Amino acid sequence: MTALERLQAELGTIVSVDPAELTAARADRSGWVAAGLPLAVVRAGTVEHVQTTLRIASEWRVPVVTRGAGTGLAGGACGTDGSIVLSVAGMNRILEIRPEDELAVVEPGVINQHLNDALLEHGLWFAPDPASKDISSVGGNIATNAGGLLCAKYGVTREAVLGLTVVLADGSLLRTGRRTVKGVTGYDLTALLTGSEGTLGVIVEAVVRARAITAGETVTIGAIFTDVGRAAAASALVTAARIRPAVMELIDPVALALIAAHLGPAASAGLPLGRGAFLLLQTDGPAAREEAEQAVAVLRAAGGQARMSTDAASAERLLDVRRAAHPALAAHGQVLIEDVCVPRSRMKEMFDRIAEISAHSGVPIPTVAHAGDGNLHPNFIIPVDRFRGPDEQVVPEPIWAAAGELFRAALDLGGTLTGEHGVGVLKRRWLAEELGDTSFTMQRRIKTVFDPLGILNPGTMFAS
Repeated sequence: MTALERLQAELGTIVSVDPAELTAARADRSGWVAAGLPLAVVRAGTVEHVQTTLRIASEWRVPVVTRGAGTGLAGGACGTDGSIVLSVAGMNRILEIRPEDELAVVEPGVINQHLNDALLEHGLWFAPDPASKDISSVGGNIATNAGGLLCAKYGVTREAVLGLTVVLADGSLLRTGRRTVKGVTGYDLTALLTGSEGTLGVIVEAVVRARAITAGETVTIGAIFTDVGRAAAASALVTAARIRPAVMELIDPVALALIAAHLGPAASAGLPLGRGAFLLLQTDGPAAREEAEQAVAVLRAAGGQARMSTDAASAERLLDVRRAAHPALAAHGQVLIEDVCVPRSRMKEMFDRIAEISAHSGVPIPTVAHAGDGNLHPNFIIPVDRFRGPDEQVVPEPIWAAAGELFRAALDLGGTLTGEHGVGVLKRRWLAEELGDTSFTMQRRIKTVFDPLGILNPGTMFAS
């Protein structure tokens, strides 16, 4: 009996070998497509399905790639040749909401926005808000320690996870963390597993922190600067003034010109889009208006043309400028969305380095940033004629070379290779460079403790 036959015998119809489903499981939203074809897709619906899959995989030493909604941006959940793709998308129940404890218990396949919809009636919300929140799963948010527009003020996913239930490589069950606000017994395995990208275990349940919905109004600010350096410097001045916007987003002139052309003049939000860099801020809470007025004063003193809005319609028009970034770029080809993070005080230098790399490489690099936390997303647009077929992609070498330069630039400025998308397969070649020999070796050892046979998502984070 083969591993596939064993899976089919024990799990029945939830095991799929449909060629279309196997092919779809090879890719995520990054544009990366894994080589070869997975052995099978297991559509798990229960914890027992996950345990059985991993027990069989361990016995037969077959790689397992855990997959949720497939919205990742680093190639970390792409089914590799001969692997079992373990889909937990069907494990999508909200098991508990406890308003008095400000927490919820969810399965990994719950969509981020669906959780917030359920929490809303209790006056609560789940703070992690990746741009993909309408389609990404909470399990995927945890696996990558996802961030989003609001994380500078409200924290990344790790700060919203209280406890996890995880199936280990041999099929055994591990529970970490607790439901209490405080607790310091033992090592913090919950924090370790958050952001581990499916390399240490399979998350099957999570206890997450819910926050009270922020009281007061929301005020939105849009500002245009003559160049991205001035905009980046202005965002740092906002932070230095101890103003804490819930949102602070920056769009460089290259990206803004594409967005302006995509939206058309009717959607300009009353600002001269396409002629400079765009900074978007939102303040919230009881002091929102006061903070917004302070921020506008800072932005104007820094040379910005700023507009403040308190009504929902005009605020939405300003937000639409940021939301249009990816569609505007995607209209020109496959977008490789990169993700680096630097200290906020060094964002201007990072934008300068991106401009230098773009100039000498001849590769356009339209960039947007979560300016509130120094997280930049340089984008590379791969023309459609560089694809060899509907499911095979070739990233041109000049783009990889330019990407490598900007990763090292971020490290030189005291930053990191990834602020929220994860290492996946796309950045593993640079991981040791950031971590250093001692940390890299220690992390490989941790991986071996959790996964002695090396079957959990091999090739993600670390080369196989």
